[in-house]
Amino acid sequence: MFQRLVWLLLILLILFLIGNWAYRHFIQPPPPGIVIPTPPVIPPGPPPVLKPVPPKHVEKLLDSIQEQVKITRAYDPSYVRLKYPGGDVPETTGVCADVIVRAFRSQGVDLQQALHEDMKRNFSQYPKKWGMKAPDPNIDQRRVYNLMKFFERKGKSLPVTYDAADYLPGDVVAWDLGNGQGHIGIVTHYKTADGRPLMGHNIAYGTNIEDALFFWPIIGHYRYFNASADVNAAPRGHTTTGLPR
Repeated sequence: MFQRLVWLLLILLILFLIGNWAYRHFIQPPPPGIVIPTPPVIPPGPPPVLKPVPPKHVEKLLDSIQEQVKITRAYDPSYVRLKYPGGDVPETTGVCADVIVRAFRSQGVDLQQALHEDMKRNFSQYPKKWGMKAPDPNIDQRRVYNLMKFFERKGKSLPVTYDAADYLPGDVVAWDLGNGQGHIGIVTHYKTADGRPLMGHNIAYGTNIEDALFFWPIIGHYRYFNASADVNAAPRGHTTTGLPR
């Protein structure tokens, strides 16, 4: 009997402690001077933009760059026999020029075919760096200096400057890596904190978007796709102004 009474008192004590805690935390009003904050009122409207939106006229091209970053994780300059037109090496690999070719195809421009047709008609106008005797659609569009000459011949050249504002999303940039080696990439819609556009390119370790615009000497600047209201296109030609910043 005594033992049952002890258990009963213990249970009553536990219930009292629980009730007291609940009252103080959920029922009892706060002491004078304490203000309970109300949740902030969020005005209606669209959510904030967390990343830049690509311009519509090059949206597919820039989307292609981002897809390549996910897939193309290797670099391989090996000669490969390709179908024509629309030929490509395995999408998991490639060289810097393959980044350009793939991105342009997303915009409906097959540089393999366009460059090959122009080379057939104007072979003497193209570089002779590789000792070629005739156009080769397996490799011509995969060479930086051929792409540069093609863009130049199509009237897509812009002045080479070292002002970041001159380089718009979708522009193609070519660099000199030294010892006669060229490199090429595409201006993306992403920027550094100080406004320098990031570049989509594959230099040795797959396609990446990096702060590389002014990392090497620029030898070519091209704008193949113009917005209908684009007033920033500069005259043709290569005129280098200023110094790297």
